Amino acid sequence: MLSVLLIDDEPALLEVLKLFSERSREMSVHTAQSATEALKILPEKTFDAIIVDYDMPELNGIEFLKILRSEGDTTPVIIFTGVGHEHTAIEAINNGANFFLQKGEDPQMQFRELVSMVKTAVERTYIGRNLGTTKRILHDLINFSSDPSFAIDREGMVVAWNPPMEQLTDVKASDIIGKGDYIYAEPFFGTRRKMLINLIFESDDAIKQQKYMIVSRVPKGPIIAVTKATKKDGSDWTIWTKAMPVYDGQGNFIAAAGMLRDVTATFKDVIIRDESQDAAANLAAEVASKKSSKPAGKMFDKILGKATALYKEGVVLYIREKKYSEAIAAFDKALEIDEKLPHVWNDRGLCFRDMGDNISALKSLLRAVELAPEDPELLFNLAETLEMIGVLYMSNKYLESAIQTFKMVANQMPNNASVWNHIGICYKEMGHPEEAKFNFDRARDIHLWKKDTPIVPKRDEFLK
Repeated sequence: MLSVLLIDDEPALLEVLKLFSERSREMSVHTAQSATEALKILPEKTFDAIIVDYDMPELNGIEFLKILRSEGDTTPVIIFTGVGHEHTAIEAINNGANFFLQKGEDPQMQFRELVSMVKTAVERTYIGRNLGTTKRILHDLINFSSDPSFAIDREGMVVAWNPPMEQLTDVKASDIIGKGDYIYAEPFFGTRRKMLINLIFESDDAIKQQKYMIVSRVPKGPIIAVTKATKKDGSDWTIWTKAMPVYDGQGNFIAAAGMLRDVTATFKDVIIRDESQDAAANLAAEVASKKSSKPAGKMFDKILGKATALYKEGVVLYIREKKYSEAIAAFDKALEIDEKLPHVWNDRGLCFRDMGDNISALKSLLRAVELAPEDPELLFNLAETLEMIGVLYMSNKYLESAIQTFKMVANQMPNNASVWNHIGICYKEMGHPEEAKFNFDRARDIHLWKKDTPIVPKRDEFLK
C-alpha cells in the first residue's frame, strides 16, 4: 500500500479522499491542513508521494514545493489546483512537480486519477527521471492548459500541441508533433519563421526586430508580447503570446513552452509599432515639466481659438499622417492654452495607445473622462484601453473595470453593437462563457435588426 501525505486547507476534501483511500486499500493517506503543518510532519515520517493544494493561505503549493526541493527532498509531488490556475503549471514543473490535477465535482473519479498519478510518479522515481520522461511530463503539462499551447525541445522539434491549439490553428497534434524547422509558425504567419518561443534567450532588440511588441519580461522567466501576423489564407490577425524556458530537476534547459491567443477583436484598431515605450513616456514627462504660458497669453489664445486650431492640427497628424509623436506635441500645445479640453486629452491618449504606451494612454483617457464623465465616446475609449491592458496582462481587475465602463456607455446607447461585443470579449477572457454569449448575442441581434447606433468621434468634424 502506498503512503501519501495529502495537504489541503479544505477539511471536507481531506475527509472524502481519506475515506476513499480506506475503502480502496490502495493508498494510506495522512492529512495536513496547511503547508506549515506538513513541513513539521515530514522530518518525522516519510511518504511515497505528496499531494498538495496550490491555493492555500500562508504557503501555497508552489512555495511548499520550493522549500521541499531546496532541502533535497525528492518525494514525488502532485499539485492540486482549482480552475483558473493553469498558468502555475510551468512554474511548478520547473520546481520539480510530477503531476497536476484540477479539482472537479466527482471525488470518486478524482481519487482514481490521483491513485494513477501517485503510482506513475513513484515508478518514475524508482527508474529515474531521464530526458524522455521529463518530456512526457511536459506533454501532460501542455495538455493540462485550457489555453492554446505548445512546446518545442532544444532542437526545435514540437513535443506537445494541445487540443485548444488544434482548434485555433486547425492543425492536428498528430500532424505536427515530432516536426521542426519552424513548421509551427505556418498557421500563424503563413510562412516558416522564428516565433517568440524561439527568442526566449534573445535581447529585447532582437525580439523587436521580429516585429514583436514586448509587454512584459521576467529574467529567466516568461516573456509576454504581441504581434501582427498573416494567416495562410492571407487574412490578418493579432496574436498575444507568452513563452518561457523549461528546465529539468538539475537546472538544464530541456524545452520551451508557448501559449497564444487570438486578440484581433481587442486590437482591431490598434497599429502595433516598434517605437520604444520609453520614448513615449519620456515625451510625456517632458510635456509635464514644461513651464506654463502667462495667464494673460492663455486668455488671448482662448479668445482667438488657438487651442482649437492646435487640436485640429493634432487630429490631422494623428488620423491622416499617422505621426503620433507630432500629434501628441500639437495636443500638448493646445492643453497648455486650455487644460480642460476633454477631447484633446482623449485623442492624446489614443495616440499613446497606438504607440504601444498603454499606461500613458490610460492616464490621459482618465483625465478626459474626469472632465466629461458622461461623454460616451470618452467612456468607450477608456473602457477599450482597460480591456486591452487586461488582455495583455491577463488581469481580471482591468477586465472588470472595462466591463463596468462599457456598461456606462450601454446605459446611454443601448443599441451600440460594439459596446455589447466588447463586454462579451471581456467576459470571455475572464472565463465566463455564458455571460460572453449573452453579450455577443445582443451585439448580433442589434446588427440583424439594423439598429446599430455607432459613436461618432468628435475629431471627425475636423477631417471633413
